[in-house]
Amino acid sequence: MNGNSGQVEMTDPIEQSKGGIYGHVLRRGIHLGLSFIPFIYFEYGEKCAEMVGLNLPQFVSAIVFAIIIAESIRLKFSITIFGQREYEAHQVSALGWGAIGIGLAVLMVPTEEYLWPIVLSLSLGDPLMGELRRKGFEDKQVMTYSTLAIAIIWLACWNFFSTPLWLVPLMAPLCMISEWPRLRWIDDNATMVLIPLCAILLLDPFIGLL
Repeated sequence: MNGNSGQVEMTDPIEQSKGGIYGHVLRRGIHLGLSFIPFIYFEYGEKCAEMVGLNLPQFVSAIVFAIIIAESIRLKFSITIFGQREYEAHQVSALGWGAIGIGLAVLMVPTEEYLWPIVLSLSLGDPLMGELRRKGFEDKQVMTYSTLAIAIIWLACWNFFSTPLWLVPLMAPLCMISEWPRLRWIDDNATMVLIPLCAILLLDPFIGLL
């Protein structure tokens, strides 16, 4: 980690993962599993919220608060669990950041048109970029292939969920760029959600996206 710039140096994800290759595979599996969050939210969210006596936004907020509390406890005792990386003992974990980011997206754009592509860009795009780097692809190749993959995600969401087609050439490179910063104080799991989310929210007053 670069202490002066606040950036995190690129490291081998397998060497850094608790559990080695098995921890890395679990980490990637959890990442891919995030893809099901929109489905669970739209299909079962109301029922789950009713079971605990909350409305849906309250239920989502309660989950985000629970994650923040759990991360605070984990950090207080410098705990890393199987699949986490060593440096996460002293900073909010990638999983924590991703969950918080998705929680905010669910609260602010709770529609299939936008929640699906934002979440899938993270859950599928981020692991793709990580594995391309691990295989030794050059930065330009990683950027090109990941942008194309994310564009396909947004195109699929246009087909299935009526996401505006014109967002594809805007959001594909934006989601890719959102993964690139290596900052100590926020993980790319958050930036890949929050930056596209901010773009949608800022565009909405002008063109009525929501």
